Amino acid sequence: MTIAAGIDVGTGAVKAVIMRTDGDKEEWLARSTLRIRQRDPMELAEEAFNQTLEDAGLSREDLHYIATTGEGEAIPFHTGHFYSMTSHARGAIYLDPRATAVLDCGALHGRAIVTDERGKVLTYKMTSQCASGSGQFLENIARYLGIAQDEIGKLSVQADDPEVVSSICAVLAETDVINMVSRGITAPNILKGIHLSMASRLARLLKSIGVTDNVVMVTGGLALDGGLVAALDEELAKMKGVQAEVTSHPDSIYAGALGAALWGAFRYEKLAASGQLLKAS
Repeated sequence: MTIAAGIDVGTGAVKAVIMRTDGDKEEWLARSTLRIRQRDPMELAEEAFNQTLEDAGLSREDLHYIATTGEGEAIPFHTGHFYSMTSHARGAIYLDPRATAVLDCGALHGRAIVTDERGKVLTYKMTSQCASGSGQFLENIARYLGIAQDEIGKLSVQADDPEVVSSICAVLAETDVINMVSRGITAPNILKGIHLSMASRLARLLKSIGVTDNVVMVTGGLALDGGLVAALDEELAKMKGVQAEVTSHPDSIYAGALGAALWGAFRYEKLAASGQLLKAS
């Protein structure tokens, strides 16, 4: 039996999980997430990590491996670090074993990944960091419209005449939205238009790496935005030769931390089997 923690330091939030593995059995013991909001990510990482330990009824000494991902390599108490793509791929498969593609939608970029059944990354491609297809852009628009983040998806699916944002530049796209408001375009139609614009780019990203009939798991901070997931379904359905199924999970935001913990447990077990015992300090 191996107990491993995973800590994912993203741009917008820090996520921490603790997993227990025993052969093919993988059990989720605890999870915690904290929004960064101009606070020190390293301090938040330790806070989230300590919260998961408390929730699981464990101490650091009980852990065999502490894995980090994202921007978490600087965490002083980590055992090992894993690339974010690798972690998201493995976490996505844990959440939906059918997944063979992952769409990581974060605060600053979108990233499309094709993976094998073990979570090994086969190919990937990401959007430009300055594109208006990010969580931060959507959050800025919601703030301008006076809408809470958890209302975005609900309002988007109520749209009856969406106004699509064509610009890929976040600054110009925000100007477009300001003009839409002045013309009396409703918030649902603005949000659905933004979702369709984002989804169009993400769908092209998926197709460019060979996604056709894959099950695509959406991870990251935008995975629970039902409006974006619905728009992505619409855009993929329009593409010739693509019959992909888009799926999300209530715990999709934890995919990176989950994957890091599972890869950490795997690495620990491999080292232990070879006689190179390794334990989290």
